[in-house]
Amino acid sequence: MNILPASTITASALDAEKMRVEITSQNIANAHTTKGPDGQPYQRRIVAFESVLDAATGNNLQGVRISDIKRDETKGEVIFSPEHPHADENGNVQMPNVNLPFEMVDMVTATRAYEANLAVVRNAKQMASQALTIGR
Repeated sequence: MNILPASTITASALDAEKMRVEITSQNIANAHTTKGPDGQPYQRRIVAFESVLDAATGNNLQGVRISDIKRDETKGEVIFSPEHPHADENGNVQMPNVNLPFEMVDMVTATRAYEANLAVVRNAKQMASQALTIGR
């Protein structure tokens, strides 16, 4: 049994999930950023994954990668806060479109997926060690 392809696939999944955690962390950190460098409220980012297939055969799975990091274009909530420095003439503030409970669920999901892939690496390492002791 060759564990190297499985390790390569798992390593790509670990990298992708790490990026998903980072993007979700950015979303959480900017949940109250009402004015970014572009003058607009922060827009949450969404990570999209895609399968990487063997170029020669076109069907052997080689891993996963991030195909895109998109901005969620939906508008955030408008709140009435006349004392806010970014309030308009009516006292309304356009908030970012970040939903903290949703982001926390996404963070837990990404963390669990990362842990599952890490368990695959540990198990593959253990299997390889045990295979080396068979002939002794």
